[in-house]
This record gives sequence, structure tokens and C-alpha cells, in this order.
Amino acid sequence: MNILVLGGGGREHALAWAIKQNPKCDRLIVAPGNAGIAQLAECAALDVLDGAAVVAFCEENAVDFVVIGPEAPLAAGVADALAAAGILAFGPSAAAARLEASKAFTKEICDACGAPTAAYARFTQAEAAKDYIRRMGAPIVVKADGLAAGKGVIVAMTEAEALDGIDEIFGGAFGAAGAEVVIEEFMTGEEASFFVLCDGETVLPIGSAQDHKRAFDGDTGPNTGGMGAYSPAPVLTGAIAEAALAQIVRPTIAEMARRGTPFKGILYAGLMIENGAARLVEYNVRFGDPECQVLMMRLGAQVLDLLLACAEGRLDGMAVTWAEDHALSVVMATNGYPGDYAKGSQIRGLEELPETSLEMVFHAGTAERDGGIVASGGRVLNVTARGASLTEARERAYGLVDRIDWPGGFCRRDIGWRAL
Repeated sequence: MNILVLGGGGREHALAWAIKQNPKCDRLIVAPGNAGIAQLAECAALDVLDGAAVVAFCEENAVDFVVIGPEAPLAAGVADALAAAGILAFGPSAAAARLEASKAFTKEICDACGAPTAAYARFTQAEAAKDYIRRMGAPIVVKADGLAAGKGVIVAMTEAEALDGIDEIFGGAFGAAGAEVVIEEFMTGEEASFFVLCDGETVLPIGSAQDHKRAFDGDTGPNTGGMGAYSPAPVLTGAIAEAALAQIVRPTIAEMARRGTPFKGILYAGLMIENGAARLVEYNVRFGDPECQVLMMRLGAQVLDLLLACAEGRLDGMAVTWAEDHALSVVMATNGYPGDYAKGSQIRGLEELPETSLEMVFHAGTAERDGGIVASGGRVLNVTARGASLTEARERAYGLVDRIDWPGGFCRRDIGWRAL
């Protein structure tokens, strides 16, 4: 098969790495890709938000299957354009992608199907939102309704922080994503990520993970897109996972089908777990980043078979085979991230690191310059390893980190601390 992966981050490097291992994969193209992806696949310059351009590229290159990595092309309807052209693709329609593209829509679905989630209110005017915050008090959570590249969520521990958050969102910090805000009750407990494939009807769980959102050790500093992750998530026991499927995921899938917008793709449920019960924090309609990296390390080549079965509506005949082990990924980011940072710093030592089923460095924000690798983004590398225990996986991952020569970058040294 000729396969096209859309995206250019660490998630797409991990997806491409797993897909490439499957003998069904003949030609692998990633658009736009990055310096790490270029070492295992062809990279193509393509506007991944332009459905017509993606369709034309597929027709010119005899692409059999498209895997859509990031959320923005999904919200832009790229999966719809591919479906209309008769090209097989993995990823939900724009209508189904609203489960991530609009937090207010997700709350509406939860209300309709009785899925447990935080109490909430939605606002299009700053003053009304501020009045609500003053009435409810803090801690409280303020969210921009639309896609804000993993940002746009303010977990406010004080009323002042929440009010500032309203000014920030309605002031245009997140563009069109901030035209409406959703204000939620602050939930306590431990957060975990639950990943399930859905083909419109059948739901197949493919794993759990936990990530670290804060920039610095001890979960301090500003929120980021994620500074590391590990899989499986010990807090998400078999019993809690079954209850989450019964009370949250399957009712959501049934409600989406009832509305004529069946969900087909990966549904990533962020769950808050307390006293043995889970409530929905939010949905994403693509693999998490950096959670995808640890899932791909544990799943390997079977990923392509699972994604194909999902796209073709054959999930009811599929099973997931897990190695009984653990994976952990450490994000190396450019100094200054998630604030202002400089691009172009040189990264050395990567070529000497192993690339095996147990140890991989996935590239997120990298570019090639004069034969070397430079940082081209905020989150730059996902240093990932597997082990028989989480401790072993962590030791392996940090062993790789310590061999990377990059004065322009930093990482947390405590990924996995909750579980360990």
C-alpha cells in the first residue's frame, strides 16, 4: 500500500515509525514531516488544511490510505474531502470532529447521553462570564471553546486568575477559538488519557496513558502541550476503564450516530478519576502528543492493521495485542518554551543513539540545516523507551536524554513520578 500521513510533529513521527514496520506498507509519505521523519519516509510539501490539495496529491501519487494526524485538518473537513473522492482515510468528519473543535458541543453531547462530566456554563460575553465566576468562586476552569493548539484552558486557583483568563480569551489571545468560553467546575482527582478506536459503531480500547502538562519538575510552571507521558496509566484500572466505556464513551458514540454524524477514528477521552469513578474532562479526536509516542512504542506494526480496520468499518473483528510492558517519553523543549523561544539551536549526538523497538527518539520540532539537526519549534524531541517496569523504561529514556548534546534545550527530570 501507498500511505500518506498528514502532520509534522512527534505524534506523526511515532505513527509513521509504527506504520513503516508493517509489511503492508510499501511507500510511506508524510506531509510536511520533519528532519526525523525524513530518515524513514518521504516528506512532501503540502497544505494539509486544503482538502482539494490533499485529494489531488493522493491521486497524483496513487495513495491508498491517508492517516490524518493533527486536529486542524479534521476540523477543516479534510476527511470529508477524501471520502467524497473515494480515498480511504483514518480520521473523523468535520461534523464528528466537533467533539474536540467545540467544548460547548461536547458538553451538549454529554447532557444528551448522560455522560458524567463537570458542571458548566457557556458565554459569548465577557461581563456575563465574569459575573458567573464571581458567583461561583475559585478554583474554577475557564476554556476557550474552539481549537487552541492544546492551549486555551486556564485552571484558575484564584478568582483573579479566572477573571484575567476571561480577558485573555475574549481579548483575542486564541483567535476565533475564543469567540465563546466554557466555564467549568474544578474537578479533583487524578487525570488519565483513555484511547479508543471507533468505526461509527464498534468501540475498541487501545490503551491508556498519563501526561505531564506543567513545564517544570513537581508539576510547577506554566501549562504546556505536554512535557512527557507514560503508558499504561496505573490509575485507570480495568474496572474503571470498563465503567468509562459503559457510561461515557459508548453513550457518546451512540449519540453521535443518532444525530447522523457517526464518529470514525480515534477518540481520546481525558478522564478525571476520583474514588474509583471517572468523569470526562474533554475529548480529543486524534492521538495525543506525547501520549501517541508511548502508545506506538507498545503497539508497533499492528497499528496499521487497526487503523485500516477502523477506516473500513471492520473493528468488530479486531483485537489488540499488548506486550506486558511500560513505555515512557520525555519531551525535550527549547529554552523559554512555552513562552518566547529562539529557533535554530544545534542539536548534536542524535545520530549515535539506538533506534530499536525499545528505544526511539521521535522528532517533533526539528529541521535539517547544513547536514545537522536544529530546533524549529517549542517541543522538539520525544525521547522514548520501553521496559519491563516503568522504572526500567524511565531509566532507559533518561539514559538517552543524557547522551543528547543540546545546550539550547531543557526537559523535566521527573516524568512518571505519580506512578512511581
